[in-house]
Amino acid sequence: MEVRVIGEDGGMIGILPVRQAVALAQNAGLDLVEINPKAMPPVCKVMDFGKFKYEKKKKDREARKHQTVVELKEVKFRPTTDDHDVEIKTRKIRQFLEEKNKAKLTLRFRGREIAHKEIGRDLLMKVAQSCADLSVITQEPRSEGKIMTMILSPKEGG
Repeated sequence: MEVRVIGEDGGMIGILPVRQAVALAQNAGLDLVEINPKAMPPVCKVMDFGKFKYEKKKKDREARKHQTVVELKEVKFRPTTDDHDVEIKTRKIRQFLEEKNKAKLTLRFRGREIAHKEIGRDLLMKVAQSCADLSVITQEPRSEGKIMTMILSPKEGG
């Protein structure tokens, strides 16, 4: 069987029998690593495999360091929540959105408040409107039993 061999400097050596390619790598004190097994003929590269694994691990660690994890932060309301309290909670939601986290707005109805779901929906939409410059509505207000929820996500560019 033959393989296409790439040298340690990245230059093409050519198509060689496997035994000859392995011997070439061993003479250089390196390893013969299969890069693309599906190609015809398969592509192999002469390299220091230990160094290659180390650099890949280092690159992966660096990539993990720079990724951001988006959390879902929850803020709870009631239909009777006072305007001032709503303003404070809205400020907190804006802070979550500025930190690039999602915000889940939860509104809990108690007793006969459930008869006036429009009051709860209006409250959630008012909060969403006041955060419109920072967020986009991911999930419209949805009612499940005595709880109404809505999810806001941070805008991409801002």
